[in-house]
Amino acid sequence: MLEIERKFLVTSKEYRSEAFKVTRIVQGFLNTHPERTVRVRIKGEQAFLTIKGKSNKAGTIRTEWEKEISVADAETLLKLCERTVIEKNRYEINVEMHTFEVDEFLGDNAGLIIAEVELSSENETYKRPTWLGKEVTGQIKYYNSQLSKKPYKTWK
Repeated sequence: MLEIERKFLVTSKEYRSEAFKVTRIVQGFLNTHPERTVRVRIKGEQAFLTIKGKSNKAGTIRTEWEKEISVADAETLLKLCERTVIEKNRYEINVEMHTFEVDEFLGDNAGLIIAEVELSSENETYKRPTWLGKEVTGQIKYYNSQLSKKPYKTWK
């Protein structure tokens, strides 16, 4: 139940032609407390309820619990969520042994593109695709829970 991941800004849209899958995601947060977040997500034809714990100091590791729920239940729960609901298109790209997930945010977060890669250990090596930019792992303003409170369009 540990999630180990790194986040990056994206420097070009080259990833689009490399993607093997694109999925529309709508998600909201029932709780964005610094110690834990509770997220409701509709991802394509599936829906999930996810609880994430506080990240370690580097921002690379945190506890994650996820349970599939019905889309109807997720739609009901989204109406109870805090502030802005996040909408994005997720592109999945295989780069050697890893799958990068590139999120193109829409709505109030349009213009922001973030790539994530999940790892099996904090120090695991991975190949950096050419479109991968500055690392933003651990920078709280890039967490989806924070983007729901302070959307990218409000940044200066």
